[in-house]
Amino acid sequence: MQDETYRPDWVPEDAGSQFACRVMRGREGVRNGADSAACVVPSSPARRLSLEDYEAGILAGDRMILARAITLIESNAPRHAEPAQELVRRLLPHTGETIRVGITGVPGAGKSTFIEALGCLLCDRGHRVAVLAVDPSSSVSGGSILGDKTRMELLSRHPRAFIRPSPSGGTLGGVTRKSRETLLLCEAAGYDVVLVETVGVGQGETTVRSMVDFFLVLVLTGAGDELQGIKKGVIELADAILVNKADGDNRRNALVAQADYNQVLHYLRPGTEGWTTRAYTCSALTGEGIADIWEVVLEFRRLVRESGFFQRRRYLQTLAWVESMAEEHLRNRMAQNPAVAACREDIRRRVLTGDISPTAAARELIDAMEKAFFLPADVPSSDGVRSVRFSSD
Repeated sequence: MQDETYRPDWVPEDAGSQFACRVMRGREGVRNGADSAACVVPSSPARRLSLEDYEAGILAGDRMILARAITLIESNAPRHAEPAQELVRRLLPHTGETIRVGITGVPGAGKSTFIEALGCLLCDRGHRVAVLAVDPSSSVSGGSILGDKTRMELLSRHPRAFIRPSPSGGTLGGVTRKSRETLLLCEAAGYDVVLVETVGVGQGETTVRSMVDFFLVLVLTGAGDELQGIKKGVIELADAILVNKADGDNRRNALVAQADYNQVLHYLRPGTEGWTTRAYTCSALTGEGIADIWEVVLEFRRLVRESGFFQRRRYLQTLAWVESMAEEHLRNRMAQNPAVAACREDIRRRVLTGDISPTAAARELIDAMEKAFFLPADVPSSDGVRSVRFSSD
């Protein structure tokens, strides 16, 4: 029987299972959807993977299983929470040796182009590179708006690279609430460099600092960013500032911006103990300066490892992860509690009709949460009324 699929000519000869490299042939004699009923090919659902399948596939570097595992991690379904955390627990011993680089910058700074240039350089040098690209979420569908994977055409086709776009889901700080777990899965899959691209909306892109080793901020010339540099926020957390698009007629402006930023950084406390933050220039379009900034990252890793600060930062990041998971669990339990949900709906109606002020409404909602979760039975609440212990289920 003739093979129903064929291999597209753009697929590398040595490509493995990481490429969707088989395309189904069309049906002969069918035009514009005519006789479409005869062309329907029943598709079999994807096989459900066990935790053992996920673990073995990730440790073997299977990109398809890695992608499915990340989907499991990012799922909001309650039935996926326990297996997702168990998978992370099993893979945790296989993590920790990766270089983690956070990359942020205002929209238009060229983050995606820079990451593609850097990622291709590292892959050609023998590294395995994972890119976690966090996109703004659609307020309608909840999905990604930009789709960074489609904007990194060369890197997405490289056999040593893995790109995972994820919607931010409205999470502040430039990353998703599951970015830490996703990063660990990539490490367990054998990627020795993980690049985390934030949403990139300004001074608030700081949460990524708590999950990476090196924090890089991309800036532009002529956008007023030189003055923004004196503000507290993302600049004071940076381990390096990179003035992108330093090519052509803009090269001179980029050198001026570099000097301005170095002057500003002189008055700011470094983001990492024992390291001096400096500004650099590059052109993601021509590739100039890309190799130089990677040498800066390697020098940074060498110094912080020798000083012992590298391991201390990893410990602090683990503690921050614990705190964030505990806070997320409490928020979810409160949102799912029927007594709190009923109180919230009642308060919303009264606020809309003007029967209660927002301050009083917040106080009532807080009292309902305290009664449901934190106060023993028959203990008066803040308003002097004895509480009834609600079930948290």
